[in-house]
Amino acid sequence: MTFAREAWPFVLPFVALAVGLFVYRQPTWGVIALLVALGVLLFFRDPRRGFEGPAEVVLAPADGVVTRIDTIEDPAVGPGRFHRVVTFLSAFDVHVQRVPIDGEVLSSGLKPGRKVAAFRDDAGEVNESILTVIKVLGGTNAGGESDCIGIRQIAGLMARRVVCYLEAGQPVRRGEHLGIIKFGSRVDLLVPESYEVLVEKGDRLRNGETPAARPSS
Repeated sequence: MTFAREAWPFVLPFVALAVGLFVYRQPTWGVIALLVALGVLLFFRDPRRGFEGPAEVVLAPADGVVTRIDTIEDPAVGPGRFHRVVTFLSAFDVHVQRVPIDGEVLSSGLKPGRKVAAFRDDAGEVNESILTVIKVLGGTNAGGESDCIGIRQIAGLMARRVVCYLEAGQPVRRGEHLGIIKFGSRVDLLVPESYEVLVEKGDRLRNGETPAARPSS
């Protein structure tokens, strides 16, 4: 298993503290510091994932539990309506996110905001977040509907920073790293209304592995 590079500024101070405690003959506290370092490191774990299914299948961008599925308008993603799959990340979930579909990044921008609990209904509107819009490879924009998919990384009470690795104009492949939410919290996947959603409320998702949606046949 690998770990996201963002882990080390959080983990290494506890390791240094543990070394100092052992040097000063405080083994009990040293062990505690090492356990804390390990616990923090696990927040940033990045297990290997893979999916061998059809190229048009949209994969879950995040680990966690589906807490809501609805249909909304979001002009920042594109025209028309979108199915929104809301995934809540607990403290025990993988906090790395992955690209859900092949395409090209149209935009990726930070929206400053608050840090209320991610399970609140209004968290997606009021919290700090990053919305990444990907134009689907081979999309047709038929009937005026968007051929884009949106991934919104949302901060929460514990999540102090949202990170996205992607930039506008960048080609991306399904399963590549998209970003990370440090210590939490919520990720919304938005797909065009014509798509079939393959998950249900209460399902547990795995990034880069769980089929979440696909174009309707």
